[in-house]
Amino acid sequence: MKKKKVIIVGGARPNFMKIAPLMHEFKKYKDIFDVKLVHTGQHYDFGMSEIFFQNLEIPKPDIYLNVGSGSHATQTAKIMIVFEKVILAEKPDLVIVVGDVNSTLACSLDASKLNVKVAHVEAGLRSFDNTMPEEINRRVTDSLSEYLFVSEESGIKNLKREGIKPDKVHFVGNTMIDTLLASMKKVNKSRILKTCNLRNKNYCVLTLHRPSNVDNKESLKEVFEILEKIQKKIPIVYSIHPRTKKMMKIHGLLSRFESLSGLKMINPLGYIDFIKLVKESSFVLTDSGGIQEESTVLDVPCLTMRENTERPVTISQGTNYLVGRDRREILFCVQQILSDKIKKGRVPKYWDGNTSSRIVKILIQNL
Repeated sequence: MKKKKVIIVGGARPNFMKIAPLMHEFKKYKDIFDVKLVHTGQHYDFGMSEIFFQNLEIPKPDIYLNVGSGSHATQTAKIMIVFEKVILAEKPDLVIVVGDVNSTLACSLDASKLNVKVAHVEAGLRSFDNTMPEEINRRVTDSLSEYLFVSEESGIKNLKREGIKPDKVHFVGNTMIDTLLASMKKVNKSRILKTCNLRNKNYCVLTLHRPSNVDNKESLKEVFEILEKIQKKIPIVYSIHPRTKKMMKIHGLLSRFESLSGLKMINPLGYIDFIKLVKESSFVLTDSGGIQEESTVLDVPCLTMRENTERPVTISQGTNYLVGRDRREILFCVQQILSDKIKKGRVPKYWDGNTSSRIVKILIQNL
């Protein structure tokens, strides 16, 4: 039997944790699949990309496109131009895209126009906020995909509402949780707390990078005022995104953030060290999507500084709270957490470490 040729696409930090377990699972079926990994280079900083390949034991990409940064239109167009050549040369039977970044959209568009089937891992998630570029990427990718692998039940409802045929939709769970659970032995051995001079449950972790929080001077000032209050109650460790630091400099606010004695700003961490930091924290303050999921499984309270979330199961079942930049709400939640009055979450269905196995078995049956 001729092997089915599969291309898996990644390009930004959140993608790698979703790709890693798929790469490991496909290895078990070398007689059925010929798999190649394409790295678009959407994130080109070592701390944002290559270190995750090391941490997650992903083989070096077979093809590296090196597109770099740019506006959404520029980056998407650059990826499409070079990835089209990859498809024409490789002639894959399937292109697998994950998440909601520009690489996801660009490569699914290329594949569809060249009549190559697309599988979208983490399909159906919706924030219902079209000001978020990720929401556009998700909707378009799902409309083009032949296989839609859903991580939570809200995704099934969203895709049904949008008219996606039910036989294309597969509720399989969350590949990022596969990575999380498979990495726990390494995570437990991490010495990042000692490196950062931190004690278990005696600090909180901060990650902010979304334009709505960091691009505007007024929103950054609001963030500063919130952190100024929190750092008086508990130390904050801020794994700061390079782009966020750049925006702080542009708006003349970096020195103000650096002046907070209870705020420790550190460079982006590798996956293992970062998960250790989250796992042992008192709580997380973030605008990330994936961290909402990871903190739920780790049973760590998460305050999400956004007005919406495409991962509602982390609120209804998990440890997540949607707080926006509402200072009063955030400080109330912080006080509740520090008083041990926070809700207890549970792990959502199929977030059990076996999602990648379910995905590959479906592809064996259907491709």
